Amino acid sequence: MLSKAVSKYINSLQVKKYRSQHQAFVVEGAKSVKELLTSNFELQHLFVTEDFYQENSETLDKSFGFTIVTEQELVKAGTYASNNAALAVAKMRDLPVPTISPTDFVLALDDVRDPGNLGTIIRIADWYGIKTVICSESCADFYNPKVIAATMGSFTRLQAVYVNLESFLSQYTQSCKIYGASLAGENLHHMHLQPAGIIVLGNEANGIRPEVEKHINQLIKIPAYGKAESLNVATATAIIIDNFMRNF
Repeated sequence: MLSKAVSKYINSLQVKKYRSQHQAFVVEGAKSVKELLTSNFELQHLFVTEDFYQENSETLDKSFGFTIVTEQELVKAGTYASNNAALAVAKMRDLPVPTISPTDFVLALDDVRDPGNLGTIIRIADWYGIKTVICSESCADFYNPKVIAATMGSFTRLQAVYVNLESFLSQYTQSCKIYGASLAGENLHHMHLQPAGIIVLGNEANGIRPEVEKHINQLIKIPAYGKAESLNVATATAIIIDNFMRNF
């Protein structure tokens, strides 16, 4: 069974303060937990239902310590309204700030605060093979349960690093192409793009901050053919990356 002390600990990890204190985070649901089990994240706890165990016994019996619990215990401990599969607690990774070369293809997010948007962007980046996402310090927390859920397991294959984005970009204004999504930018459809450089996307409501934009050397936009005022930042991310990848 899942003890009260462990359940309380798992509940506490819904709060960023305690995730940072314990350097741990929660992963819920069959898909995300299975992705976690094949990754290089270190597990602290693993709780599974009998059904999940029966479906994944070969994997679980090989190398993971786990406890079989009820669906009700998983729901009580976690954030899901229903969870008939699994819940894990894993250790955060200590990632260095990467050095970017002119041929790297990297996403940079400026003040993207919605956890669902961040998780979806990570999933999109994974789809297109992007391995690095640079986040400003005001972005949603990568280990927020809503972010982890929205990635659908893609969190295991990307590195997300939090930096002072202005300082980070200032290092690459001469050596890398830095693109920024802006309504004042050049029409993507009129450009010949290759998947190299840093693509900066801004806050859901306000776009890229002026102090970040000054380090961007090419503003780009998705042309509008209708009357919608704007696009969701995750949707815009997918469209922009696809334009970079289509001639690759």
